[in-house]
Amino acid sequence: MTMRVPCIFILLVASLQTAAQHYSAVHGSPYAGSLGVGNNPAAIVHNPHAWDLTILGFQEKHTTNAVTVYNYSLLSSPGQSEYLFNAGNYARFAHVNFNLNMLNGRFAINRQQAIAFGINIRGYGNIKTGPYHFVDTVESSREFFSLGNSTVRLRGDFTGSSWLELFGTYAQTMWDGTFDRLNAGVTLKISRALAGAHVALSNAHAARIGHGAGQYYEYTSGSGVYGYSANFDQWQDNKNSSQNIKDFISAGSYGFSVDFGAEYLIKSGAITAWDEDDYYDYKWKIGVALLDLGFNRFQYGRHSRTVSGVRPNMADTLFDEKWEGVEDFASFNDSLATIVNNMQPLQGRFTVINPTRLVINADRHLSGDFYVNADLTINLSSLTGHPYRVTEANLLTIIPRWETRTLGFFLPVLVNIEGKWWIGGAFKAGPLLLGVHNWGNVFSKNKMQNGGGYLALVIRPGRQAARDRHLKQYECPE
Repeated sequence: MTMRVPCIFILLVASLQTAAQHYSAVHGSPYAGSLGVGNNPAAIVHNPHAWDLTILGFQEKHTTNAVTVYNYSLLSSPGQSEYLFNAGNYARFAHVNFNLNMLNGRFAINRQQAIAFGINIRGYGNIKTGPYHFVDTVESSREFFSLGNSTVRLRGDFTGSSWLELFGTYAQTMWDGTFDRLNAGVTLKISRALAGAHVALSNAHAARIGHGAGQYYEYTSGSGVYGYSANFDQWQDNKNSSQNIKDFISAGSYGFSVDFGAEYLIKSGAITAWDEDDYYDYKWKIGVALLDLGFNRFQYGRHSRTVSGVRPNMADTLFDEKWEGVEDFASFNDSLATIVNNMQPLQGRFTVINPTRLVINADRHLSGDFYVNADLTINLSSLTGHPYRVTEANLLTIIPRWETRTLGFFLPVLVNIEGKWWIGGAFKAGPLLLGVHNWGNVFSKNKMQNGGGYLALVIRPGRQAARDRHLKQYECPE
């Protein structure tokens, strides 16, 4: 049974199964400028433009195997869209991330030193479950367990984090030899936590009792924890929207993170001429970056709880009756308290580790204005051992491109951590960069649950301004 839904609800469903980060097309590009600092801080040095300013940029990416969206693409009306929760016995997942870049700027002090700065709003969400069997005709817990789910221990977890960050980057050339060059950079970020949550269910089980027509299921075990940031409690119906937003943001705590990066260039072997572009020619450019090494901290909301155990004789029909009339978090907790043996409030603060990762990027100049780029992401946040962390969904991206200062055509091919392959595309025309992570979002009507896109408006100086900057370095002193 499918259900008709508006586009915004579809995106919310996909995300809850959940710097310029993720502008995949321009990773490794010498023209990326402020759109490259989030993938490697050192990238801001190797750029022929004296400066650039990203007026506004937005990127969103999501993937899930739990839901399929039908009758909708970016070329069709969302009013006809439908979704279906996928049937089958398997583990579910969903990942989402987004970033909003506001006034991200880059300025070259000279050819060997550059700075960048700006404001971003970023968010990540990740869900993973154990295997369970589901069909869309299930209407009660008895029907759910009759599918064979009484033979498994149900488990799953969700972690989400979003924040506002102010960043500053410095990068410089460490050495510049005849055949190679090394650039290095660092980004410091101060953040204001916006919204955070974590949910975990473990060892949930129901035993089958009786046979035939008298068969039913009785809950025997289970434990869980659910916490959310206290600024959600600040949202009140008797306040106007602007006041609610102000209170929501001001209630967040501060966090901190840092990026480190380096780029090693093997030069083309051409003799540098008066043409400024010759200085930036290369055969290979190898980048290594450690990104988002840090955290955000949140105050627990008043309805956050940890629960364990199940009260005796909790039959499936009684369990279902407990949820009748539940309308908000308070009534949810009241009902759950009559089901579990132990419920305790969560107080104080909780920390969510940022999507710490190692990014290895290799960019190869083929000929003329043709390049190919490879970008590998290795998630490291799990190494902290912290229970609450968000992770990056990217694994490997291969990006053939044709690009000049003002024009570019890109064809990213991406595989994510769940093994899903996408073919995307993007183009650059003057200040505009527009791209999609998955062409299926455009040309297919059942692929919207996997993909996303990005849009950026970047102002740069004209070619003559860059040439004048180069020539000025060779003027005789007065």
